[in-house]
Amino acid sequence: MFLPFSHGAGSIFMNILYEPLLLNISCFSDFPKLLKHKTCSYAPNVTKFQKYNNAVLLAMQGNGELAGDVTNSFNHKVYINNGGELNGIPHIQTLREFPRKELFGKAVMVRFDSNILLKQEHNQKNQSDFNALFTIQYLHEAEAKVILVSDWKTNTSELHLEQVADFLSGIFQIQVVPLQGISCNKLSKVKDLQKENIYLIESLYNIKDEVANCLEFSRVLSTGVDIFVNDSFSSSHKVLASTVGVTRFCYACLAGFHFEVKLRLVKNLAETNKKPYVAIIGGGNLAEKAASFRFLASRCHGFVFVGMMSFQIMHASRVQVPIDFVDHKALPEALDIVRLARDNNVKILYPKDFWCRNKYNRKQLHVFPSHEILDGWVPIDLGPITLDEIGSLLSDCKKITWIGPVKFADGSEETNGGSKLAKILDQLSKGNCETTVVGTTACNLVTQETSSLSSINMVENASAVWEFLKGRKLPGVMAVDRAYPFEIKWNNVYSDPTQSLVVDIGSGNGLFLFEMARKRKDLNFLGLEMNEKLVLRCLDSIQQFGIKNGHFVATNATSTFRSIVSSYPGKLVLVSIQCPNPDFNKPEHRWRMLQRSLIEAVADLLSSGGKVFLQSDVEEVAMRMKEQFSRYSKNKLVMEHHGQSDYWLDENPFGVKSDWEKHVLERGAPMFRMLFSKSSEIRSEVSVSNDVIQKVG
Repeated sequence: MFLPFSHGAGSIFMNILYEPLLLNISCFSDFPKLLKHKTCSYAPNVTKFQKYNNAVLLAMQGNGELAGDVTNSFNHKVYINNGGELNGIPHIQTLREFPRKELFGKAVMVRFDSNILLKQEHNQKNQSDFNALFTIQYLHEAEAKVILVSDWKTNTSELHLEQVADFLSGIFQIQVVPLQGISCNKLSKVKDLQKENIYLIESLYNIKDEVANCLEFSRVLSTGVDIFVNDSFSSSHKVLASTVGVTRFCYACLAGFHFEVKLRLVKNLAETNKKPYVAIIGGGNLAEKAASFRFLASRCHGFVFVGMMSFQIMHASRVQVPIDFVDHKALPEALDIVRLARDNNVKILYPKDFWCRNKYNRKQLHVFPSHEILDGWVPIDLGPITLDEIGSLLSDCKKITWIGPVKFADGSEETNGGSKLAKILDQLSKGNCETTVVGTTACNLVTQETSSLSSINMVENASAVWEFLKGRKLPGVMAVDRAYPFEIKWNNVYSDPTQSLVVDIGSGNGLFLFEMARKRKDLNFLGLEMNEKLVLRCLDSIQQFGIKNGHFVATNATSTFRSIVSSYPGKLVLVSIQCPNPDFNKPEHRWRMLQRSLIEAVADLLSSGGKVFLQSDVEEVAMRMKEQFSRYSKNKLVMEHHGQSDYWLDENPFGVKSDWEKHVLERGAPMFRMLFSKSSEIRSEVSVSNDVIQKVG
């Protein structure tokens, strides 16, 4: 019944333009048809997994329909009203957005979800299976060296490493080679792996260092790996070495296709663009989940309780329920939820009747009103009046989220309240109602009872969703590289976006760029910095002092430099990297800025005659930067020689010093500086970038 109430009702990530954010998850326009049938001479022993294998192979044959299905799942737009981070979830770098050509020849570790790829039964209607397959197929087709890792249980002979490798070989029609043991000696040979195969590391299930997120174990696990792809969203609420720790040692960390879709669905739970919006809440443990209701109450128009949690809400609402089903310790939380619903004008629907079983005769079933359950009878399922009332309420909804099972005591096949609820949602989803189902039990019911899943969204793991609803950050998501959330509107950023551009990578507190922007009004300046707090301060200063030729972005430039700068309408004439972390070459420190992908992007996007300025107060760091730019710049950058040293510049050529450079010079320590130029057959084009140095100096 409804309780009528008369009373009324994380950090921002690059909220630069203060507009609603449109994240367009578009089609894979340049993706190959990956999942067509391939001839494979390797004949795996799939034994117990044969049923699943046949279903997948059937879907993978023919004209690439599976790839089309995966592609279509991304034709979705997510509107985030606050223009920034949503409940602790940042915009992250995805495999879909990562340049495909940069995968060629790279060692890519994929953390896959064993509950999806290794399950014995497969339902072709389940899009999750297809997306998980697509991630690995896509990487293999891009000619990356693919290494798989997960944490499946090894309690049967069919789940030993060799058997799992055989099973996966059958799924992908590509030989999956088992890698026995996890040690530096064995994994250091990753660079020698053949791209034609896929490799599988032994299960991490019984390894304590995995659960403890051991730093040394993470380093060993990621030995030789260039890029990490997390495609196990079900583990995103945990801190594991294989999802969090390894990201410290890989230069790019991305979300796979399955991970991206599930994260998009979870984010979409917060959207209120479709009304009325009702949350169906099952399961128990109200005390542990109480924090989630503040988030839900701010977005939903109704709560429908269908599980053990309903007894706590009924008790808090002074409805008589069997004392055995009341958790008195959860009463404060239940009272808070009822009060919260009242204050936010959220209606509450709890069961009006139950199917009950006789304690002394298990075959005897009877329907009782929820407030008149007789002694000796135990509620086991939702009653018919309750299901009718739920169906009536939901009939007008435009958005529904079902999280948690319809489960009380021992259920009965004769009652099947969960199945009936799944059928109700199936009918509504065929109309104009956006439906999302969360949790293994609920998803299984929907899979069994619905004719098509094309209009129902499913997130199998409820634990990660509950953590999101509580407002907590998901460690597995936060460990993935952050990406710029939408295309920069350069006309809104700079007064004249056609002016030549100067980019400072690792801009810190921005003092260097602020001084440069003050001196050179004819140039635009862009700072790229991973520390969001520093970026927000810089953006506040930009607005406070009315600077029209300066801007800052919170991002990992290693992953996003190319996508950000390539859209700029003017020329890129100068890139500077100053005083990066001096401990980057120690295994216990992660230093990802100056990697091959970034250097190649700088070399490609820099205009003819453009400059790259590098400096550090640590000679070893400066030498490392020099060597990497010389090695990875595709012979497009040439080091300039000035002063007495073969390498170092005697003075800062700009006459503008960063705060750290000032600090170093004040204590009498040296700075190690160098300048690269982009080679050009037409030397007259060098004038713009030379002018940057001369006029500022």
